[in-house]
Amino acid sequence: MSNQNKPKKEGQLNIELPDEIAEGTYSNLAIINHSVSEFVLDFISIMPGRPKAKVKSRIVLTPQHAKRLVKALADNVKKFEQQHGEIKDYDKQPHIPMNFGPTGQA
Repeated sequence: MSNQNKPKKEGQLNIELPDEIAEGTYSNLAIINHSVSEFVLDFISIMPGRPKAKVKSRIVLTPQHAKRLVKALADNVKKFEQQHGEIKDYDKQPHIPMNFGPTGQA
C-alpha cells in the first residue's frame, strides 16, 4: 500500500517535499536579524574571488519557532558529535564587511 492510500493517524501532518527543494541550497554564511515579532535568517553563498554574494534563501520565524530551532539544532549537533567526533570551530574566520545595520552571524 502506498503512503497516499494509508489512513492518516489523527494529528499526523503530511509534509510534501518538492524535487526542486529536496536538492537543497548550499550556504556558507548565515546572517540573522530580529525584530520584536520575528527572526529573519538569510543564507548566503560566498565564493572565493567573487566580489558579490547573493542571499540564496530567507527564512522568517516567530521568536518561539526561532528558540525551538536553536534547541533542535543544538540537539542534532550533539548527536552528530557523539557519532563523528567534535566539530572544530575555527576562531579565525575571514572578515566579511556587512553594512545592513545590527546583525549577528552564525
